[in-house]
Amino acid sequence: MTKRENFNAIKEIVKDNADLVAFIDHELELLDKKSSKGNSKKSAEVEANVELVFEALKAIGKAVTVTELIASADNEVGSMTNQRVSAYLKKLTDAERVVKSTEKKVSRFAVAE
Repeated sequence: MTKRENFNAIKEIVKDNADLVAFIDHELELLDKKSSKGNSKKSAEVEANVELVFEALKAIGKAVTVTELIASADNEVGSMTNQRVSAYLKKLTDAERVVKSTEKKVSRFAVAE
């Protein structure tokens, strides 16, 4: 059970006590504020990194593996892990901005045309 679910269950039990209901509502507002604050920062950072990976791939101009992309990148992509770059490439592939080709279990990525 999450903290939010617990607060809602307690709120239902003490619904006749206005002070406790006000306290629980305040706590729920704090949970909302906390969750929205962290997610927007992370999602903006992720989107910026996705764009960095896309620009690095576009600069290369040909289909490359994740390792080749990291090795040839002149920006922050060169310091990212293979797993992180792979996740960003998956986002780009799902958005149809990048094309993935696989040959003998080796995946290569190129900018979609």
